[in-house]
Amino acid sequence: MKMKQFMTAAAGMVLAFALTACGGGGAGSTTEPTSGSTDSASASAPAGGEAGGAVGVSMPTQTSERWIADGEAVKSQLEEAGFTVDLQFANDDIPTQSQQIDQMITQGVKVLIIAAIDGTALAPQLENAAAQGIKIISYDRLIRDSENVDFYVSFDNFKVGVAQGQSLIDGLKERGEGPFNIELFAGSLDDNNAHFFFKGAMSVIQPEIDNGTMTVVSGQTDIEQAATLRWQQETAQKRMEDLLTANYQDKKIDGVLSAYDGLSRGIITALQNNGYSGTVDDGFPVVTGQDAEIASVKLIQDGVQYSTIFKDTRLLAEQAVIAAQALLAGEEPEANNTTDYDNGVKVVPSYLLDVVTVTQDNITEALVDTGYWTQEQIDAGVA
Repeated sequence: MKMKQFMTAAAGMVLAFALTACGGGGAGSTTEPTSGSTDSASASAPAGGEAGGAVGVSMPTQTSERWIADGEAVKSQLEEAGFTVDLQFANDDIPTQSQQIDQMITQGVKVLIIAAIDGTALAPQLENAAAQGIKIISYDRLIRDSENVDFYVSFDNFKVGVAQGQSLIDGLKERGEGPFNIELFAGSLDDNNAHFFFKGAMSVIQPEIDNGTMTVVSGQTDIEQAATLRWQQETAQKRMEDLLTANYQDKKIDGVLSAYDGLSRGIITALQNNGYSGTVDDGFPVVTGQDAEIASVKLIQDGVQYSTIFKDTRLLAEQAVIAAQALLAGEEPEANNTTDYDNGVKVVPSYLLDVVTVTQDNITEALVDTGYWTQEQIDAGVA
């Protein structure tokens, strides 16, 4: 992956300071999953590391390069801190993730770092873990309906949505004052973050709808209508095709709010298959995104996708490691939000990171200069 060389050098510096951060063809495709769901280097990790103990890291899938990057970053930084790491990917299958976490508990991990597939499906595992004194860190996706969540590390997800909505507005207003025809694509309803993204985006889009600058031609403005199960690219492509067939036979769509780069590529493929061509500068619909996936960054560089929201997973991994160290030391991890992330049972203390909106104008500054991608990777559209 893109970060191996960076992580080797950076993890040491990060942790030194720490001890005193979702099918279609034409528009690109998601990273293919590997043949198994377990990281081969850590599948048989013993319980109890030399320095820090054993940590179980549960990631939702390998079909998104973002989650592969998260897994690698967390594992690398934990190992640099002296932990033994059991990293596993569940390939978007809830029973698989539950089984993997059960196995980690049996093996005697001291901390679980979990990015849940379904934030409501892990209460039994968490109850078992808590009974054995295992600390739980909810990673990026808030685990719901359980009192046994000790800490949450994520990005400011409402601000992510605001940034997405504002990017759509900015891209459209570069063309004039409107009115503009738009459609809305949200994430998976079982992911707590999807709701924050959508609320944030609508906080800036709804006033534009109310004043007539924007019109959702399909009328599908509720998150239940806009949601995309499991964040699947193919699902987004099919819905976009259906929307175009039902609502745009005699009119043009100007922009699409997309909550994630994988959805964006499916949306763009549907648009291209329905006769839309060229670049944003030529009038191609403004399409937003999230996660700075390499295929989408290439599309942004080429002027096809308008924007993405960059969430630096290296920084998120750093905060997960810092939280794990604090919890194992019997301390409360530093939180910068103790009010907003109610999981249905408790308000979970959280550490939230900021994000960056990336357009064609700041790719180099945001992604290349920071070492997240190289220019060669962006030019090729492949990590």
